[in-house]
Amino acid sequence: MTSPNAPETVTVLREVRPWGGERVDLHVADGRIVAVTPHDAAAPAPSGPGVVDGRGLLALPGLVNAHAHVDKSWWGRPWVSYGGEATTQGRIAHERAHRDELGIPGVDVTLAVLREFVRHGTTAIRTHVDVDLGLGLRGIEVVREALAALGGAVHAEIVAFPQDGVLRRPGVLDLLDAAAAAGAEHVGGLDPASIDRDPVGQLDGLFAIAERRGVGIDVHLHDGGDLGAFQVELMIDRTLRAGLQGKVNVAHGFAVGDVPSSRQADLVAAMGEAGITMTTVAPIGAAPLPVHALRAAGVAVGLGTDGIRDLWSPYGTGDLLALTTQLARLSRFRHDEELVTAARIASSDAARFVGRDVHDLVVGAPADVVLVDAENVPDAVVRAPRRALVVAGGRVVARDGDVLV
Repeated sequence: MTSPNAPETVTVLREVRPWGGERVDLHVADGRIVAVTPHDAAAPAPSGPGVVDGRGLLALPGLVNAHAHVDKSWWGRPWVSYGGEATTQGRIAHERAHRDELGIPGVDVTLAVLREFVRHGTTAIRTHVDVDLGLGLRGIEVVREALAALGGAVHAEIVAFPQDGVLRRPGVLDLLDAAAAAGAEHVGGLDPASIDRDPVGQLDGLFAIAERRGVGIDVHLHDGGDLGAFQVELMIDRTLRAGLQGKVNVAHGFAVGDVPSSRQADLVAAMGEAGITMTTVAPIGAAPLPVHALRAAGVAVGLGTDGIRDLWSPYGTGDLLALTTQLARLSRFRHDEELVTAARIASSDAARFVGRDVHDLVVGAPADVVLVDAENVPDAVVRAPRRALVVAGGRVVARDGDVLV
């Protein structure tokens, strides 16, 4: 017998307002939107299995978390007090000293984080997963097991991430290569200058794997100012020489926000020409990225939660729409069109960060839909109201805060 809380397969999601527009019915088959038809309020309401009433609610595409760390949280476990030094190296050392006692990585806690994503309307993620000499590839195996337990409610791409450095730990490059050979979609890097103290060497190693294995590159870059900008310029040069346009991402990239405006303009233009993308976690305290300038130059911008209640920070809830509010405020977005841009950064425009050609409320797209009780998209962004319904791959996976997977 089917559980009353089991995910319902959707055939028609009726009377919804995509992006706050006219009321339509979304028709779904095999997990994709196959038709979008005007809603006829005068017609008899269809009923039966698979017909879900959207009640005229605002519809957004499933949210896309473009920068997550689902392998390293203590979500749902007893409170862990913040400790260690508040530097990148200090956080690395503190995590290495305490992760085993907290069972990190672990399937149960990773699954708990993923379910919070689902509760809040995230249906696709790019997640960094630690790969190091102590863990090997076990973290990736843990994340894949947790994803499988959700039965496809969250689509994911994995970045094999060298959190403890690349060149300074002999053997890590080999692990990254093994992860790519085993199916990781991207290999990661970390502050090539300040962590490895060999930016050319780290990037050469990462690009060699990317060229050999056909994977993407996603580099955490915390270094600001001229040092950070120099490393972005190195990535631009390597991307063009390797012909990897569209496959290289700079995560955080604080330098892009804090260099002088003239250099910023040149840097942004060069990133656009190289097809480099950026992801941000909308951090409080850092200079905000020039979102409008980046997008105008053709630099796709993604939004992510970063870590959630981990040994780096006690903060985080998994609510990407609330983080969209934060991104909008930090970017000083006030006009309606700017607030819509923030929502698109967190959803439809992030398709490329999760390996999709299209991620929107249109024919041919995956049937990933989030319904909220909001007047329009700007209202949804500034209030981040509760997710009334979450559909992933044509299945109802959350309703009124209850996760069904």
